[in-house]
Amino acid sequence: MSRKPKKGYYVRGQFVAEGSELDLEYKRELKGTDEPTRTDLKKESEALQQLGTELLTLRADLLDKLDLPSKLQDALAEAKRITNFEGKRRQMQFIGKLMRQLDPDTLEAARAALVEQHLPSAQETALLHQSEQWRNRLIAEDDALAIWLEHHPSTDSQQLRSLIRQARKDAKPEKPGALPRHGKAYRDIFQLVRQALGAGDAEQGEDA
Repeated sequence: MSRKPKKGYYVRGQFVAEGSELDLEYKRELKGTDEPTRTDLKKESEALQQLGTELLTLRADLLDKLDLPSKLQDALAEAKRITNFEGKRRQMQFIGKLMRQLDPDTLEAARAALVEQHLPSAQETALLHQSEQWRNRLIAEDDALAIWLEHHPSTDSQQLRSLIRQARKDAKPEKPGALPRHGKAYRDIFQLVRQALGAGDAEQGEDA
């Protein structure tokens, strides 16, 4: 028994069956409408569900600022408690459904909060800059080591002195006009300095 051929037409050599998603999309284009396709709606739904999943990792202070509906807050809290895989999956689908009810401004605020969470704090940024400055100073200035040890006497002076010598050796260009190289010692000095400065900040915080 022969199969009944599908009704449709060809567009640029591609067969488009009547009633298919592609057919509906072409018809919308012909009508000049901007209505989202089923594919678009599915992608949007998946993106919102993913955003809901990421909200589970958001810090409490940032989450509170969003002023989310209580129903969504309760759903997020419940999702954190669920350990069963299937139960978690169903809960995340429910969260995705609730996410679709949020207004664009709230959704944008949620995305911004997630970005903010991943940005380094002002304190961490200052620590990185200070560590870079000390590393460069230790390598460039002969008297910088004595000044550093005066402020950080617990530093392994022999190790740091050895790293400085190696970093200066690595920095010498192999050929005239070549740029200086930064080897492992250059990075190790930064880590040593950063760790010492971070420990100092932590001690000050405990004494406060």
